[in-house]
Formats: sequence, structure tokens, C-alpha cells
Amino acid sequence: MSDQGEQDRVFAKRLSDVKAFEFNDTVANVFHDMISRSVPGYALLLHMIGLYADIFIQPSSRVYDLGCSLGEATLVIADQVDELNCEILAIDSSAAMIDKCRQHETGQDKISWYCEDIRQTKIYDASMVVLNLTLQFLPPEERMSLLEEIYRGLNCGGILVLSEKVVFHDDAESERMVQLYQGFKKTMGYSDLEISQKRNALENVLIPDSNRQHFQRLKDIGFDEVYQCFRSFNFVSYLAIKA
Repeated sequence: MSDQGEQDRVFAKRLSDVKAFEFNDTVANVFHDMISRSVPGYALLLHMIGLYADIFIQPSSRVYDLGCSLGEATLVIADQVDELNCEILAIDSSAAMIDKCRQHETGQDKISWYCEDIRQTKIYDASMVVLNLTLQFLPPEERMSLLEEIYRGLNCGGILVLSEKVVFHDDAESERMVQLYQGFKKTMGYSDLEISQKRNALENVLIPDSNRQHFQRLKDIGFDEVYQCFRSFNFVSYLAIKA
């Protein structure tokens, strides 16, 4: 990426009223720093997406990055498909994020950036769909229908890459992972105030599912192979393959 943005100081000052988290201009300007310091293993997640693209993307097919934010996963994918004549559709409902994406000087004519609700996106002729830390921001009751739309639009041999923050059914494990995750954020330079205020801002905005829910839902939809290929504390990434 040509512009890594500013340092994340969104929640550094005490706020009299912590408003619900939004992917607005303020967040877009610091998002690279925010997500790099907030998601353990984020760089590895992007590297894995590039690996999946190299192995699974089919010639003359379509690739979707749903909830693309600043387009980092999109650009990683684009680097892998130079010879495959693929079309990459990167979609986000945040105008601020898409405006930033359109500033990339990539020379990639394969990428189309769209500002729209991913629940309205029509998926077809796809060999790869990415939901990288996206599903958790949709209302829980609307997640199944989106995943079903993705499954229908995937070609045989196509894949879904789903990365999410998760909760655990075991209370002790859940408590321990939260403790470790908050400790991780401190090592990345966030203060107790920043961690607390951001957590309050994300309440009822980011609603995680459990590891068990993700597995069962993907199998119920029809994916023949579902693998947990990454976990760091309470962040997990799944590879789901349609036979």
C-alpha cells in the first residue's frame, strides 16, 4: 500500500460520551495502524490469503473481498492472479474506506472497488470469497443468508476464507482469552483507557459467534471441507471448500 495512514489515537483521550463504532473518515485514516495493532497475527492472515489465492483461484473466474476496508487483502490477492485473467471485486459499505481504496496506485486493472452493502452483492462464477473480519459486524440473524448466497455463487472447487473474532462456550477459556487479548493490545501500545473506550464503542456493533457456531453453519450450508487454519487468542480463520 502506498499510504499506511496515521497512528491510531481515536480513543486516546477520555470521551464524555463513547458513541457506537463507525467506519468513518476518522477511522479510515488510522485503520491500517488500528487493525495491525488490534488483531494478533494480522500480517499472517494476509499472507495466508495470498497463499489460498495462489492455490485455489481458477482462471477467468471472479474473486470477492467482502468488507474490504482499505483493500489490503484485495491487493494481496491481485498480486497472485496476474496470469489468470480474473476479475476482483472489492466491496465495502463505508464510503470513507472505498475512497481510500481508490487512491491506491496499483496498476491493477483487475480490481473493481464498490461502495455497497455486501448483503446486496450478487455472487456468481466465484473461485474465492473473502470475509476477513467482516461477518461479525452484520446482525447475527442475517449472517446465514449471506453465507448461503456465497455458497451458491462459488464454483466447484471454490473457497470461502472466513476470519473472525470468536467467543468460547467454556467460560474459563473465554475469560482467559479475553485476558490474553487485552494484554496483547497493551504490548502494542494501547492504554487501559483506549482499550476500555474502544470495547464500549464496539459493544452491540461487533457481535462474535462461537467457534462451534461457525463450523456448524458452514457444514450446514454445504461446504464439503471446513478447516480452522489459524488461531491467535480469540481470533480464528477458517478455510471452507465447495467440492
